[in-house]
Amino acid sequence: MTAFAIIGHLARTDGGFSLNDLPGSGGRMDVLCRCVNASLFLSHDLRRDVDCYLVLLGAPSGPKTVKFSGEAVRSLSPDERSAGALIKKVIDIPCGSEFREGADGVSVRKGGLERLAGEHRFAVMDEQGMDVRTVDALPDAFLLSDHLNFAAAEEELIRDCPRISVGPKCLHADHTITVLHNELDRRISGWK
Repeated sequence: MTAFAIIGHLARTDGGFSLNDLPGSGGRMDVLCRCVNASLFLSHDLRRDVDCYLVLLGAPSGPKTVKFSGEAVRSLSPDERSAGALIKKVIDIPCGSEFREGADGVSVRKGGLERLAGEHRFAVMDEQGMDVRTVDALPDAFLLSDHLNFAAAEEELIRDCPRISVGPKCLHADHTITVLHNELDRRISGWK
């Protein structure tokens, strides 16, 4: 099982955003929706062995974590609005410290990176990190940030995590996920 976690520093923690304005009213929810799609979609199929976590830190009631499970998700199409509609649906359901499913394969709980960091051994995606092609054994969990850098408190939580880079240029989070999937696919299949 592979896990991707993306920090949404401004992402709304209630359904009070418009699907017609994911970047503005959603607090750059568009970035997170693209990451969901990059994490889960293949051409004509889903990656059933992937979980995608969205750590929502914006107003009004953060932090919350939304989990998309590739094994169980339904009603997800490969566009931002589809992922946004599922996020909007689940983040308003009452939840506590454990994940509560609000749609097939999509669940929510209170809490953020601190809790996730205790559950997964993340590699942090960082353009200054080790080249992914030189890392012998890749981990099964990857942490990315949205359009903003990690905050100081987040850096403190992840200070001991390995840092990995997918190349010499700074890529968008969803593009980084795609490159990581390609590298993992090549390694798993032995394809050269």
